[in-house]
Amino acid sequence: MTRAYLDHNATTTLRPEAAQAVLRALEMTGNPASVHGEGRAARKLIENARVDVARLVNAAPANVTFTSGGTEANHLALHAALAHGVRRILMSSIEHEAMRAPAEACGLPVTLLPADKDGVVEREYLARELTAGEGKPLVILMLANNETGVIQPVAQAARLTHEAGGLIITDAVQAAGKIPVDIVSSGVDMLTLAGHKIGAPMGVGALVHRKGLAIAALQIGGGQEQRRRAGSENVSAIAGMGAAARVARENLADMSRLRELRDAFEARMAAAFPDMVFFGNKAERLPNTSYFAMPGLEAERLLMALDLDGVAVSAGAACSSGKIGKPRVLAAMGVDDALARNAIRLSLGWTSCQEDIDAFVAAWTRLHARTAARDPLRETTDAGAAPRLAEAGR
Repeated sequence: MTRAYLDHNATTTLRPEAAQAVLRALEMTGNPASVHGEGRAARKLIENARVDVARLVNAAPANVTFTSGGTEANHLALHAALAHGVRRILMSSIEHEAMRAPAEACGLPVTLLPADKDGVVEREYLARELTAGEGKPLVILMLANNETGVIQPVAQAARLTHEAGGLIITDAVQAAGKIPVDIVSSGVDMLTLAGHKIGAPMGVGALVHRKGLAIAALQIGGGQEQRRRAGSENVSAIAGMGAAARVARENLADMSRLRELRDAFEARMAAAFPDMVFFGNKAERLPNTSYFAMPGLEAERLLMALDLDGVAVSAGAACSSGKIGKPRVLAAMGVDDALARNAIRLSLGWTSCQEDIDAFVAAWTRLHARTAARDPLRETTDAGAAPRLAEAGR
């Protein structure tokens, strides 16, 4: 059975250019800290990758620090902010757990910034909190939410933060490679990246900081990464991230194709299933993400049934336990808990095509029909679904 992979926000398909870069690096011998020829060759791979990652976000290569992934990059950014004397944290209520958990555990008071019904953090609330509290503030605001895809007002938040004498960190893990990301124009002090979201292997990421900001090491015991992150670098994964960053930047225009696929999919589903609810679709979103729910169809059962039918989607953020957690982002948006627990996220990537969308729609229609057959109260609605579906998209 040919499968349709539609969970690219969890991890996207490895790009062939990244795979080739990884293999070439694995065939080399040499520690990048060594001064002999083999060591210098390994060092060159890292520095070339640093240039490519920097270009993806319009940063200086010297301001890129490679890490083991987005989570470590978030921890390093938070550690650096603490070293710069922040005394309180203003964090969006829709942050990924990889940022939320360390921020709440760091010992500083944390104020959660509410989101509106469209999933956009309220700037007016941020402005009030920045001036109301005492001590140097740290603002944590992701560039685009991993579940809804909604893009946040990071540049405006950065301006307000700096006017209040604070620092701002943005988790750009989901945004990079999908929309233009520019550390200079955004005005943020630090942003974080994860390689596997842009087509690199898992297990590599980066912290990028603005010019002039010192980064205090979280891991010590070696001079690697300009003494910002001790430990021998993962040369092959870093080489893969560099290649993926380069290709992602060169193919950013392909996101318009994914936007067209996504928008046509939502129109098709809305026409076929009028009860379907889409989250965040009234706000500016990543071009590849659709987050929706059907009343009465629970996400956990949907995911298993769709998987058995050859379609891979998710219920939101990937969880290490493999189970569906509480839909915290939708709760922050004021979505009813019962409906939120039905939410499914479909996310497209560079390998996605119309056939993947068709496979999802067909699998969903079969599942919906089976569910309706067990619920006589929905028979009238379901009887008209198939004709509407045919009209809407095939």
